[in-house]
Amino acid sequence: MNVDHVSNPLDIALGARIRVRRKSLGLSQDDLAVQVGLTFQQIQKYERGANRVSFSRLVEIARTLKCRVQDLIGDLDVEGEVSDQVAAEAVQLKETGALELIRAYSAIRSAGRRRIVVSLAQTLSKEDEPEVLVPAL
Repeated sequence: MNVDHVSNPLDIALGARIRVRRKSLGLSQDDLAVQVGLTFQQIQKYERGANRVSFSRLVEIARTLKCRVQDLIGDLDVEGEVSDQVAAEAVQLKETGALELIRAYSAIRSAGRRRIVVSLAQTLSKEDEPEVLVPAL
């Protein structure tokens, strides 16, 4: 029997938080895996929310990531709109380049330049396809 597995949004959100913390420490999935005695594929599955993280494993991961379990869970256990929003934001952080974009944005000190970056990103997100500029002959 082949049943499509649909990950729970909370598992996805927790996995995204693990990923963000791991990347903020400059650890690869393999680095984390070795330190907690797993394969990097298992870390990938945790970070995607494809596999659930047991409590004992979560404690090991938190220790390795030099944080508390609560730092990873945050308010995910709170029912309602706030936790739904946090879960949705965590899913967005899983997008390739999202964390790198946040780091680069945070490094910009000029408020004007930050507004330009936000405006550019908002404009690009509204376009269906990238515009191809053809040089004038």
